[in-house]
Amino acid sequence: MLLCFPCGCNPLAGILHPNCLVMEASLGIQMDEPMAFPPQRDRSQAEGSLKKNEQNFKLAGVKKDIEKLYEAVPQLGNVFKIKDKIGEGTFSSVYLATAQLQVGPEEKIALKHLIPTSHPVRIAAELQCLTVAGGQDNVMGVKYCFRKNDHVVIAMPYLEHESFLDILNSLSFQEVREYMFNLFKALKRIHQFGIVHRDVKPSNFLYNRRLKKYALVDFGLAQGTHDTKIELLKFVQSEAQQERCSQNKSHIITGNKIPLSGPVPKELDQQSTTKASVKRPYTNAQIQIKQGKDGKLMKQSKTVDVLSRKLATKKKAISAKVMNSGVMRKTASSCPASLTCDCYATDKVCSICLSRRQQVAPRAGTPGFRAPEVLTKCPNQTTAIDMWSAGVIFLSLLSGRYPFYKASDDLTALAQIMTIRGSRETIQAAKTFGKSILCSKEVPAQDLRKLCERLRGMDSNTPKLTSDIQGPASHQPTVSEKTDHKASRLIQTPPGQYSGNSFKKGDSNSCGYCFDEYTTNLEGWNEVPDEAYDLLDKLLDLNPASRITAEEALLHPFFKDMSL
Repeated sequence: MLLCFPCGCNPLAGILHPNCLVMEASLGIQMDEPMAFPPQRDRSQAEGSLKKNEQNFKLAGVKKDIEKLYEAVPQLGNVFKIKDKIGEGTFSSVYLATAQLQVGPEEKIALKHLIPTSHPVRIAAELQCLTVAGGQDNVMGVKYCFRKNDHVVIAMPYLEHESFLDILNSLSFQEVREYMFNLFKALKRIHQFGIVHRDVKPSNFLYNRRLKKYALVDFGLAQGTHDTKIELLKFVQSEAQQERCSQNKSHIITGNKIPLSGPVPKELDQQSTTKASVKRPYTNAQIQIKQGKDGKLMKQSKTVDVLSRKLATKKKAISAKVMNSGVMRKTASSCPASLTCDCYATDKVCSICLSRRQQVAPRAGTPGFRAPEVLTKCPNQTTAIDMWSAGVIFLSLLSGRYPFYKASDDLTALAQIMTIRGSRETIQAAKTFGKSILCSKEVPAQDLRKLCERLRGMDSNTPKLTSDIQGPASHQPTVSEKTDHKASRLIQTPPGQYSGNSFKKGDSNSCGYCFDEYTTNLEGWNEVPDEAYDLLDKLLDLNPASRITAEEALLHPFFKDMSL
């Protein structure tokens, strides 16, 4: 008897498709003896079984986490019934619970469990942001707070919300306007209190499409402006300044912190840009950040000399640098006062520059949403960094691409920004906040309308783009695999593969993200007004001093028929 499957497999003859081999092994089927499989057990059923097992495993893990939370904070059991774990980040986990009220229907509550290692002042500052600024204008408020030893749980109203990625290409143009308008309302609210959110991104701005409700959440990375009204943020800011001062004192020279024979710590790998040459074919120009002339000179060492000699040969491929500008500060007594940098505007990094203090500045936030002044370690950062992040969100909405930027490090991120906003513009803007950028090749700024229309597939002169992972389109800049093997492209592949005007559901681990919950809504997209791209241009202003504020954005002509 010959038993065959639609895929071409013949188990009795020992012929199995590679995918089926993996599938059978996963199911625990022994293949060393012939077996007769019922015809119904095809690939889809096996995949369904695997997904079910994976889901059961996940549920078991969630159940265990919930039990641990009850043990850590016992008083929660008297008030809430925790249903599910709905989010997990670096500093916290979020659970869905219902409040066990004596009268009325059950109320859904979001419980944010902060990791025990969080600093008490940081936790208190986050709570103060929620209580003082939250509760109105699309800013999440707080209902209760529980503490047991070093475990803290913040109870907030639960807002059922959609995944930004799932609905990105199904939003009408009017919905995009409403989304951005409500985001600016939330930013205006917190900026009035002198709160810099520092992590504005779609997953921190919850959106209920059906109810048209919004909520800005997660103030765990928030900092205060110089005139902030949130008292505890002043302590957070002063602590950060003290930490930067101590780091400046302890980091005598970068070279002493880098083991020449061992792996480089991740933090130093991001801070020090004198590790290895970086090749990025999308600009044919590379960038490097190093301490400028205003750092305090320290005594050189043999380690620095060895490192500098190695770097002198490696750095010939580097054709752009980002440096601190300004007058050189008073040198240390162990270093001659006449010692000056001899590598300025050249393709090398001298040992003098290597011996300067590393500049430490706040760089919290999510890669892809960090403003230029954050990427270049500008110490004076304002609420303008939140507006840049809002601009990146708007760029995703107009282009239909999310995430729009994906970089493994700050250098790559800055180079990606230059490919969109232009190298000359970036150089001019950097001067305004005390940085100098040198670039061997001029990269022109792109027309934002043409860029977004091309990426969205609305440009009649350009074929509609698909999520082909095999290679970027000819007009798309790319990221070198040597720099980031996970990100094969500057601008990400489309979130869905078109099938008419709808998306078909696909595997998120495959080449693209596809959806079946919503169909693509083309309403209004054929007539996007110039005001939209004017606002986008003002949000992505490379100069933080002239970047549009949230209050100004709400008054922009793009929202002319919308009221606060």
